[in-house]
Amino acid sequence: MILACHNIDKSFGDRVIVKGGSFHIEEREKAALVGVNGAGKSTILKIIMNEEPLDGGDVLLAKGRTIGYLAQHQELLPHGTIYDELRSAKSDIFEMEDRIRSIEHELKSLTGEALENRLETYNRLQSEFEARNGYACESEIAGVLKGLGFTEDDFFKKTDTLSGGQKTRVALGKLLLVNPDILLLDEPTNHLDLNSIAWLETYLINYPGAVFIVSHDRFFLNRVVTKVIEIENGEIRMYMGNYRAYSEKKQQIRNARLKEYLNQQREIRHQQAVIEKLRSFNREKSIRRAESREKMLEKMTPAEKPSDTPREIHFALEPSCVSGTDVLSVEGLSKCFGHQVLFRDVSFEIKRGEHVAVIGDNGTGKTTLLKILNQVQKADTGSFTLGARVQIGYYDQEHHVLHDDKTIFDEISDDYPTLNNTQIRNTLAAFQFTGDEVFKEIRSLSGGEKGRVSLAKLMLSEANFLILDEPTNHLDIASKEILEEALNNYSGTVLYVSHDRYFINRTATRILELVNRTFVNYIGNYDYYLEKKEELTRAYASAASVSPETGASSRKAASSPENASAQPQTSTAAADSKLSWQEQKEQQAKERKRKNDLKKTEDEISRLEDRNTAIDHELTLEEVYSNSVKCQELSTERAKNEARLQELYDMWETLAE
Repeated sequence: MILACHNIDKSFGDRVIVKGGSFHIEEREKAALVGVNGAGKSTILKIIMNEEPLDGGDVLLAKGRTIGYLAQHQELLPHGTIYDELRSAKSDIFEMEDRIRSIEHELKSLTGEALENRLETYNRLQSEFEARNGYACESEIAGVLKGLGFTEDDFFKKTDTLSGGQKTRVALGKLLLVNPDILLLDEPTNHLDLNSIAWLETYLINYPGAVFIVSHDRFFLNRVVTKVIEIENGEIRMYMGNYRAYSEKKQQIRNARLKEYLNQQREIRHQQAVIEKLRSFNREKSIRRAESREKMLEKMTPAEKPSDTPREIHFALEPSCVSGTDVLSVEGLSKCFGHQVLFRDVSFEIKRGEHVAVIGDNGTGKTTLLKILNQVQKADTGSFTLGARVQIGYYDQEHHVLHDDKTIFDEISDDYPTLNNTQIRNTLAAFQFTGDEVFKEIRSLSGGEKGRVSLAKLMLSEANFLILDEPTNHLDIASKEILEEALNNYSGTVLYVSHDRYFINRTATRILELVNRTFVNYIGNYDYYLEKKEELTRAYASAASVSPETGASSRKAASSPENASAQPQTSTAAADSKLSWQEQKEQQAKERKRKNDLKKTEDEISRLEDRNTAIDHELTLEEVYSNSVKCQELSTERAKNEARLQELYDMWETLAE
């Protein structure tokens, strides 16, 4: 065991983050920390790093072990370059190399014992340098930088000029080179493109130390981790396996607990009904039986009802009208920024009902393409045409469609003036904004909160062509799943940019990869894309990069569905029934007979009890109690009824079970 948390407690005022939580991470283990936004995942990492004080409990790191931490926001050394920043991670090795070179110069002028002593030091340093892979140090730095998406031209960029995402990538690269015994990574795939994420996956899978990851990237977690630690409602639980195994196991456990709870509640209601019925018989034996059942209920250990799913966004996307079959036609589109060519002379079409994902490396122009289609930017050459009755709904990852100086409520009411206060509040409540939260200013919101406001506006737009730029950014896993369901049930057309491979796999029917300044077309989801990527990229994209003049034929091939294989087949296995059809019919027949017998028994009990009540009344009448023969007949009938009732009570109790 390399890291352990024992009975840790942490609260912020009345808000409990964790209460009595415990977990551990073994040597070389790859573990994930999961939970909804606000559950306290980043707080747990800060507690481990002593950046947040504990209210109670202990955090234990194995003696002599080192720990490295990647936070969501990074501060780098000022005025240095990207390469300098990563080189600083290996500063001790470079200092060792400088000492070796210095000793080599000294050796020329030394003799005798001084020479022997210096040679001994030289040989020791040389051995250590080789053991620590010093000769490959420069290439290791370059390999990490390239793996994280930096080109050689980027190596000497000043870190002061980098974006937040670029700084995070630099910090991640530096951390990987430090090679601590355990890595703590908070959202490491944020700001990485697909190739960089795939590289990081391979790196972490083969990492010799332990890794503890906070991430909402389900595809990434499925590939990398072998344990999932969940924080939910202040409790911590551990599950073995990757994210898929965790998700399935969690659902199984919840279903089992819910079934146990519902079965117990049904049994309690049943026993209470039996007790009430037994008491209504008003017989000594029946009352004793009722009391016995009451004692049994009192001794029953109540099953705990599983906690409700945390508050989630809830929405549906419905277009106000159906568009024409041809939704978008792009012809000869090109865009450059200075000498940087993003894409050149690209053409493609999108038909009604398609869900098209645009993927590609960072900086290739994916977001720019969406901005051109939304007329936020202009293309250098080419054109695009929208089909008949096409209404665009745009989701911008930078949320430029929102106004910082407005409140959440005003953001909705100003764009949709026909909605009344109740309708606006109901809409915002579906996206987790309730009470006074609706009067927060947009500028004060987190990225995830802004994303939810943008999704609310998107839903209200009733558009039939959705253009989405990184819609899953800042959403937790539960919210992503709800968005996936909404898109899969959406009858309109979708074009989106995303780096979320799990999301693409669930929602895309077609993929356009922007590579070498042109688009390669894949008719299928992300799994299909991986299968066909090498074959199609070699056939089309490489040709386009060698000869721009061949772009037209390349475009035609890339935009033609016939040139990619058919959609991957999906299959859903029907659930096997535990009982055969004949057994089910027999069981249903037995249940019907039991209910019929129970009703007949109750009816006979009711008839005999009514008759006995009538006999008791008759025996009080003068013309009856003065007639000894009549009295004897009624008394005999009542005795027979009582005997039969005792049989019926026993029968009823058995049938009622």
